[in-house]
Amino acid sequence: MEEGVLEDMNTMGNHTFDNTYDLSDKQLIELDEAEELMIKGALGAAEKMLLSMLKRDEECIPVLSNLGHLYGRYLSEFETAVEYYNRVLIIEPDNAWARDARRRYLRYID
Repeated sequence: MEEGVLEDMNTMGNHTFDNTYDLSDKQLIELDEAEELMIKGALGAAEKMLLSMLKRDEECIPVLSNLGHLYGRYLSEFETAVEYYNRVLIIEPDNAWARDARRRYLRYID
């Protein structure tokens, strides 16, 4: 494969990671936007965007993970965060990141 083509594939949509979950360009852009909204503190807008994405693909691991992150870190809704991480682990039982994040939020639930 030509060097330029490979480079274009790896940086498509400004992403420098492997598209492990075979997300569409639209999904990648929306995930970036939702993450940027979280960073900016526009939590309601981020939540709305992620939930809309989830309606289109109920098993999208990056969306489920971002929802867990939003509810756990930003909204302190630990039970909801754990629910989203549980959904990730049902789909992908070996997902260490989701398992660790779930464990972190389980500490806050009675």
